[in-house]
Amino acid sequence: MDNASALAPADRDRVSTRVSLALLGVRSDAPVRRTGGAGPSDDGHFVVDGEGAAIPLNPNSPYVITASGRLTRDGADLGFDVAPVVRPKFYDLHTDEGVAYDKIAKLHGKNVLATTVVQTCVRYDESERCRFCAIEASLDAGTTIAVKTPAMLAEVAEAAVRLDGVTHMVMTTGTSNGWDRGAKHLARCVRAVKAAVPQLEIQVQSEPPADLQAITDLYDAGARSIGIHVESMDDDVRRRWMPGKSRVSMDEYRAAWREAVRVFGWNQVSTYLIVGMGEDPDEAVEGARELIEMGVYPFVVPFRPLKGTLATDVDKVPAPHRAIVDDITSRVAGLLHAAGMRGEDQKAGCAACGACSILKTAGA
Repeated sequence: MDNASALAPADRDRVSTRVSLALLGVRSDAPVRRTGGAGPSDDGHFVVDGEGAAIPLNPNSPYVITASGRLTRDGADLGFDVAPVVRPKFYDLHTDEGVAYDKIAKLHGKNVLATTVVQTCVRYDESERCRFCAIEASLDAGTTIAVKTPAMLAEVAEAAVRLDGVTHMVMTTGTSNGWDRGAKHLARCVRAVKAAVPQLEIQVQSEPPADLQAITDLYDAGARSIGIHVESMDDDVRRRWMPGKSRVSMDEYRAAWREAVRVFGWNQVSTYLIVGMGEDPDEAVEGARELIEMGVYPFVVPFRPLKGTLATDVDKVPAPHRAIVDDITSRVAGLLHAAGMRGEDQKAGCAACGACSILKTAGA
């Protein structure tokens, strides 16, 4: 059950449509949207058949949402109910110091609070930067602040839960120079939010720390899921696309994933796998298989061209071909099915939300 044939024809059609939607975007307005940042970005947030979806906004897309909330292409109803996510009430609030709450954290999907606790990265020099990333572009645009304090995040999280029904939170960070690679500040932020909103589940995201004790420290702070994102298991791809980050070896990633599974548990650890960076599809699927056998959820997402990134502004890399994304997503979904691993079983985070991937549409 590790290929597209594992899905019924109707389900395969729905997966293919969602892949096309993720690549071509939709002609629609969206009150909740995101630009810049570490990516995926430049999208609007929608509810598609009850699930959150982050979809690029493209005025030239063949996909249109009707006034009655149906997804159409060339006038044909495609069988999806779609509605824009409503602008959250907490976006109207400010801290006592005058910082807008939406510069501290954003709503993602329909019920996820997301924040980048440190909006700078030690690898952001052009010679070191990940070519798909625009983490500091948000600072340049004035849509966020460089460092979110634990007190700020606790204040915003409490309001987002109380006013807008947020159910889980994602905290990521730019990489620091320290041994912890940003995990210490993440842990402080987690503790503050859990003290203010004990019921809010939190996922943290960081590079593999030099000292794996940091993984236990994040769990002890109150996080219950963790993302340690490699983006590609192919070292050649990593060197081309992530010249700085690729110096963190795959052995270090594997050690961090194993320790994270030991600490957080099976299927509470995830990693992004980006499709469209020149990877071999069969090798990408085999990499996902290795992760699943380790207890790590491979969160497969298509590369999305993003203004402000080197991939888009310099390299002019287009979005991947629909058939490649469809193939890899469907095969990885089959592997996840066979393992009994579902994103929605994660306590919090990207896999639990699923908005940036098509895996949830494929039943994984």
